[in-house]
Amino acid sequence: MIRKIALAGAVVLLLFPASSAFAELRVGAAVVDVTPPQFPVLVNGGMLTRSASQVKTPVNARAIVLDDGAERLAIVVVDSCMMPRPLLDDAKAAAAARTKIRPDHILISATHTHTAPSCMGALGTNADPTYIPYLREKLAESIAAAEKNLEPAKVGWGVTDAGEYTALRRWVRRPDRIDEDPFGNPTVRANMHAARNWDDVTGESGPEDPDLSLIAFQSPDGRPLAVLANFSMHYFGDQALSADYFGLFAEGLKQRLAANTPEGKAPFVGVMSHGCSGDIWRRDYRKPPEERDEDKKIDTYAEELVNLALDAYQDIEWREDADLAMAEARMELRYRTPDKQRLEWAQRIVEAMGDRPPKDTTEVYAREQVILHELQSTEVVQQAVRIGDIGIATTPNETYALTGLKIKLQSPLPQTMVIELANGGDGYIPPPEQHLLGGYNTWAARSAGLEVQAEPKMTETALQLLEKVAGRDRRAWKQTRGPAAESILNADPAAYWRLDEFAGPRAMDSSGNNRDGIYEPGVVFFLEGPQSDQFCETGEVNRAAHFAGGRLATRVSDLGDQYTISLWIWNGMPTDGRDVTGWIFSRGRDHGLGTHGEHLGLGGTAAGQGKLIFFHGDHEAATKPAIGRTDIERWTWNNIIFVRDGDNVRVYLNGDLEIETKAPAAFPNPFDQIFFGGRSDNQNNWEGRLDEIAVFNRTLSPEEIAALAK
Repeated sequence: MIRKIALAGAVVLLLFPASSAFAELRVGAAVVDVTPPQFPVLVNGGMLTRSASQVKTPVNARAIVLDDGAERLAIVVVDSCMMPRPLLDDAKAAAAARTKIRPDHILISATHTHTAPSCMGALGTNADPTYIPYLREKLAESIAAAEKNLEPAKVGWGVTDAGEYTALRRWVRRPDRIDEDPFGNPTVRANMHAARNWDDVTGESGPEDPDLSLIAFQSPDGRPLAVLANFSMHYFGDQALSADYFGLFAEGLKQRLAANTPEGKAPFVGVMSHGCSGDIWRRDYRKPPEERDEDKKIDTYAEELVNLALDAYQDIEWREDADLAMAEARMELRYRTPDKQRLEWAQRIVEAMGDRPPKDTTEVYAREQVILHELQSTEVVQQAVRIGDIGIATTPNETYALTGLKIKLQSPLPQTMVIELANGGDGYIPPPEQHLLGGYNTWAARSAGLEVQAEPKMTETALQLLEKVAGRDRRAWKQTRGPAAESILNADPAAYWRLDEFAGPRAMDSSGNNRDGIYEPGVVFFLEGPQSDQFCETGEVNRAAHFAGGRLATRVSDLGDQYTISLWIWNGMPTDGRDVTGWIFSRGRDHGLGTHGEHLGLGGTAAGQGKLIFFHGDHEAATKPAIGRTDIERWTWNNIIFVRDGDNVRVYLNGDLEIETKAPAAFPNPFDQIFFGGRSDNQNNWEGRLDEIAVFNRTLSPEEIAALAK
């Protein structure tokens, strides 16, 4: 199928800076209640169908209309789990008919509350047929109401760290504890909430995004008009019907910032939009169960977020001359449709169901296979907005935090938020490497059915749209170099891999010697690394790769029998789980016997449990491993330096000599392959993170070793 992208509505000022002194910004905002008038109403967001007959909190559409004298656009955030593109296209057309706003200049997104009326079929729940036309009309009404409230305004940006209120819910499972998917296959190497039991997992499958961002609007005399907030946290969980924490945040912000409306003026409107949260939830599984604050109430959670937002609001710098630009792209993407065998399995189950909804997970996913087979592909919509030097990018998906970071860190605009589930509800788009690990977010369904390459395609489209509205190229993101990184480079390494990539397959060599490595499948990216204050600058987080079965394959041709390797390790595997907990690096021929070459690892039940082990041998006679002295604590960063000096081998742990042994250096020729995160024969590969790998084609001095370890 040909990939089709259509760009529309781009307004780019190529001859002037991103913000023009001639722009006269006006802003209007309004809230329209979209609570259904008829009950019971279907509620989606769960595996099976359910309905609600009462209202805990109203559900609303919150609209902001912007005008600079040349362009006019609308941003609407709706208390809904997700909304389908055809419904939103119809609502945009209806709004355009009663306003001065073009359909491609209207952004409509869902908050992703799991306790709202269903306007879109997902998993075991159908769309509620009586609610769809009602919501369509209310969306158009909210935009028209906001337009009527237009008045002169100034705009500002605020951001604060709310990392305490969000965390990774998707964790990597141990290789010996792989679970089954709904089709009966053992494919679940990662899944949400797997870390309830620490013994089952090796670590998080990706990074979090801690930013609570604000685009705020005031009148010229300082009266608050509206705040569009954005945060990456999936949902809190509440009793239906409810706007969840999104609605509580919006109302709490109003009460604290502008509870009283001056006579003749429109009320203040607070809005919480959904950041990239496909693998995010509020519970931090890194903490022991007794420290996870599982009893926190939704009201407290929302109130504490409001407090953070107000702190950021106080530091906002305002400007009145922000001009506007908006662009849209429509792209056709394929679904991952079932093969013949799975389709026949699904059709038998669906035929037996008749007209009733699914009653269990098997029936849910059987029905989804039939639906995907019928659909084959879909059209997705993405947009970018520029408000002065502030950017907004969108995806119509449940997008991983990593994807949001990719867009933010490369955006051509210095301040950017990413709003997900905007202009459609096209399900999870895991980065391609996450598909290999399986889990709920990857099981083919309308809720997660797009092609494996959907995430990079949509990330690139978002960046292109931001470039279009900014009128300049994206930033080339590169991790900063702190004193520890400079120390490694000053020691003249033969190769230096920082493992800070957004994605594979290439690990870039920072030494300047162009010895890039290749990530094998089974590695995930951009996790937090060691010693951020030493390896990076200006408060940046050092980034690392997490190994889950794959290796980093490299080639250094001039090592000989005198070389040094320095790297940082973070073990995620319980040391009683297998005979070798994991091999850290291996010098040997790919697929060669494990007894050929030399290998450094972490001992398991066979020998040296929890301690470093060095193994060297040849085809004729395998040697027993040399074992270190110190237990290495799970989920902690440790520096390892391996030194070969002829027949002498020394291994240092955090600067202290851990292993000293002799091993023949009669290597065959050529012998230039090195693997990190696994052994040359792919046995007992590393389960955890590695970072800051440097290879030197000489033996480092004790002073140099001490400096690198520090």
